[in-house]
Amino acid sequence: MSKPTVDPKPNAAANFLRPIVQADLESGKHTKIVTRFPPEPNGYLHIGHAKSICLNFGLAEEFGGDCHLRFDDTNPAKEDQEYIDAIKRDVKWLGFHWAGEVRFASDYFDQLYEWALYLIRAGKAFVCDLSPEEMREYRGTLTEPGRNSPYRDRSVEENLDLFQRMKAGEFPDGSKSLRAKIDMASPNMNLRDPILYRIRHAHHHQTGDKWCIYPSYDFAHGQSDAIEGITHSICTLEFEDHRPLYEWFLENLPVPCKPRQYEFARLNLNYTITSKRKLKQLVDEGHVDGWDDPRMSTLSGYRRRGYTPESIRNFCEMIGVNRAGGVVDIGMLEFAIRDHLDATAPRAMCVLRPLKVVISNYPEGQVENLELPRHPKQDMGVRVLPFSREIFIDASDFEENPPPGYKRLVPGGEVRLRGSYVIRADEVIRDAAGNVVELRCSYDPDTLGNNPVGRKVKGVIHWVPVNGSIECEVRLYDRLFRSPNPEKAEEGGSFLDNINPNSLVVLKGCRAEPSLAQAQPEDRFQFEREGYFCADLKDSKPGAPVFNRTVTLRDSWGGQ
Repeated sequence: MSKPTVDPKPNAAANFLRPIVQADLESGKHTKIVTRFPPEPNGYLHIGHAKSICLNFGLAEEFGGDCHLRFDDTNPAKEDQEYIDAIKRDVKWLGFHWAGEVRFASDYFDQLYEWALYLIRAGKAFVCDLSPEEMREYRGTLTEPGRNSPYRDRSVEENLDLFQRMKAGEFPDGSKSLRAKIDMASPNMNLRDPILYRIRHAHHHQTGDKWCIYPSYDFAHGQSDAIEGITHSICTLEFEDHRPLYEWFLENLPVPCKPRQYEFARLNLNYTITSKRKLKQLVDEGHVDGWDDPRMSTLSGYRRRGYTPESIRNFCEMIGVNRAGGVVDIGMLEFAIRDHLDATAPRAMCVLRPLKVVISNYPEGQVENLELPRHPKQDMGVRVLPFSREIFIDASDFEENPPPGYKRLVPGGEVRLRGSYVIRADEVIRDAAGNVVELRCSYDPDTLGNNPVGRKVKGVIHWVPVNGSIECEVRLYDRLFRSPNPEKAEEGGSFLDNINPNSLVVLKGCRAEPSLAQAQPEDRFQFEREGYFCADLKDSKPGAPVFNRTVTLRDSWGGQ
C-alpha cells in the first residue's frame, strides 16, 4: 500500500488494532498474522467495505502477514457470479492482493457437515421442526427468556437420522433446521439455540446441486477462520453480540486453531446509503443505471466516476479505526479525491455550454499554436491549443446585465482568455427568438503573455478553438441524495424520497480542447474552472469521449 498523499490531522489515523497486532507478534503469541476479508457475494462492494478492505489487507501488509479473500457464500439464493467477479476486481483496483487462491466458505462445506454431526453426537445439536414463525415465538424477547423447542430432547440417533435425511433432500425448504443446544434463557439472543443449518433446495454457484442444506453465517464463519489459521478475525460492531457464539463453536469443536474476533465501528457516511438491500433496490427499480452508476456508493461506481484507489485508501487512513460510532462527513471523502487529483490530474479546457466568439480583428486564416502547461506545478509537459479567429467560450461567461462582482465578459468589457490574449466584447448576435448565439469581439495583439498597457483586466475565462476542438458529452454527477441522512424519510415515505433530482445532468455538444481527443477510459483531468473529470470507463472512446464529473473544484454543498 503506497503512503497516503494526504497528511492526516493529529489522531485522525488512529487504529486501535495496530498495537494489538504488534503486541501479539512481540509476545510470540503469533509468529505471523493472518487476516481475512469475507464479503457475501450478494451485491457489489461499497465505500463501507473499503474501510474493512484497507484495514484487513493493510494490517497484514504492514506487519508482514497474509490476508485471505474468502467469500461467505452460504446463501446461494441471493448470490451471483457477477458479484464475485466485481468484488475481486474492486479489491485489486484498490491496490491489494490476497494470499493464495480465492477462498469460499463452500470450500469447507464437507468439513462443516462433519462438525455438525460431531455436535449432534455430543448432544449439543438437534433437528427442530418449528417453522420460522414458531421459532420466533419460542425465542422470547430481550426482557423475557425463550422456551425450549418441543423437539430439543430428541435422541442422538434420531437427530443423526433426520439430519442425514435433510442432507439427502427428503424434506422441503423450511420444514426442518439443525440448531445448537445452548441456552434458551441466555440474555444474549444469539445463544438461544441458534440455527446451524437450513434446508434450501437452491443451485449453488460453486458446488452446484451437491447440497440442499446450507450452514448459517455464524456456524460457517468462525470455523472457516479456524480452518484457514486466521489470527485476527476483524468485523464490524454489529457482530460484537455474536462473539460469544463464535467462541462457543470454537470451544466445542475439534478445530485446528482458535482465532480471536475483534470489532470496529463501521463507516457511516452522510448523504450516502450503504445497505446492500437498498442499493440493490436502487438498481432493480431503475433509479440508477446499474451497480456501477457513478452516483452509487459502490467502489465500482466511485471508480467509474473518477475516484482513485489512492484517494479512497487515504480517506480510510484519515478517518481511522476505532470502536466509537458516528457519522463521517462526505466532505472528507471529497477532500481526499480533490487533494489527490490536484497533484496528479493534468489540466485541460472544456466548454460545457459553447457560445461562439468571432474575433473580428484577428487575421482570417491565421492560426497560432499556443503551448500551455499540462500541470502548473508538476512536470507533465505541455499541450498545444490552436488559436484562430473563431473560438468557443462558455455561455455563462458572458452577461449583458451582470450581477454585482461579475468579473467575466460584458458588453464593452475585457477578459483574458486563459493562456492567450485579452479580448473585448463589441457586438452581440441574436437569433430570431432573441437568444444570444454569437459574440463579435476584438483582441489586443500585445497581450499574449503581457498585461495590457494602461488598464487592468481582472477576469480570466477558458476557451477552445472552433476548428480543432472536439465535440463530447459531459455528465455532471452530484450526490445521489439531497438529505444528510437519506434513511430518514418523511412520514409514510422511504429513502427513495430523498433522491436528489439533480444528481445527474447530461450535457451534449460540449467542446473540448484537441488534446482530449485521445483520452482513454479512466483518464482523469482538471477541466479548468469546472472541476475534476474522468473519461467514462464504459461509454468513452477515443475520438468520442464521454466525461464524468468526479467532483467540483470546491465544496458546493457548504452550509447545506
